[in-house]
Amino acid sequence: MTKLAPPRRKTADSSPTVSMGFVTGILSGVGRAGLSPADLLEHAEIASDLLHRREARIPVARYAALYRLINDSLDDEGFALFSRPLRRGSFEFLCRAVLSAPTLELALERIARFLHVVLDDLSVEIETSGRAAVIVISEEQAPPVGAAGRVFAYEWLLRMIHGLAAWLVAHPLPLDEVAFPYPPPLHVADYELVFAPRHTFDAPRLEARFPVEWLALPVRRDEAALTLFLADAPASITTLYRRDRALALRVREHLRAALPEQLTLPTLARRMFLSPRTLHRRLEDEGTSFRAIKDSLRRELAVDWLTKTARPLGRIGADLGFADAAAFYRAFAAWTGCGPREFRQRHRLTGTPQTLPD
Repeated sequence: MTKLAPPRRKTADSSPTVSMGFVTGILSGVGRAGLSPADLLEHAEIASDLLHRREARIPVARYAALYRLINDSLDDEGFALFSRPLRRGSFEFLCRAVLSAPTLELALERIARFLHVVLDDLSVEIETSGRAAVIVISEEQAPPVGAAGRVFAYEWLLRMIHGLAAWLVAHPLPLDEVAFPYPPPLHVADYELVFAPRHTFDAPRLEARFPVEWLALPVRRDEAALTLFLADAPASITTLYRRDRALALRVREHLRAALPEQLTLPTLARRMFLSPRTLHRRLEDEGTSFRAIKDSLRRELAVDWLTKTARPLGRIGADLGFADAAAFYRAFAAWTGCGPREFRQRHRLTGTPQTLPD
């Protein structure tokens, strides 16, 4: 078993935070490689008992530390999730293979061919459908890990491809929609900020859509830029929250911390030392809006509390900042197609997150 370095001195952690569902996923394959998940968590300064708490979250800095620790401890940049290890240096070779591509389209095609050589479990293709370009990830054979590991394998591979693509063209590439080939995971509430505001589940394959015009974007990076990039990659582009969604994440956490108070856009803009117009524009650049973030947060919390707690309906509505029970009922019916009481009766026995209409 690979020896771990002594834990670093503790430092003060701050938001943003990461759902423990991502932590469970990244640890899913390490036992196959002879590493102890408990030891890894300890050295990353993450309490192991948090794995058993569905609503637990940890600072992004601690998750990034765990990511790097696993990469440093394994000769496998794929976290032992796949049938064959991705030996250290695989990501660098991938970057060098695509750096000379003239456009994003050719870069993505080279990424797909490279992954075909090194991965047996998942395959990648680039398709076009009308005005959309689609990153397709299909399963050739099930990864040799459990359900949480399979979910994380898809999550990680999509983030890696998408993050590398955005770096190559030096431009944010917010995805329009992603369909995932598995049921909603426990950390589904984070998907809006990690992937896209619109996401569905139980699809036959993973499909991530973005405007087809972006395929013509030129690759702008050179060898000098790659040297700097590799000093912190791939962790820098796959530790969940992308830079093109950074402001949306901060807005979401401000709104959640203020509940049951309902912050207005001007009030939040002042707290963030921005003008309302700037906040609106920057959220629009990230492919979202203040209203969309607010509605998504309240929707996900409502579903979570209805299916996993015995909290009374009136209390849920009040805790989410609704003026009265009728306002909560109308909003929830608009989100899901049924009232909160009926939704609880349908889904509470399973206690699992549900796919909601956009």
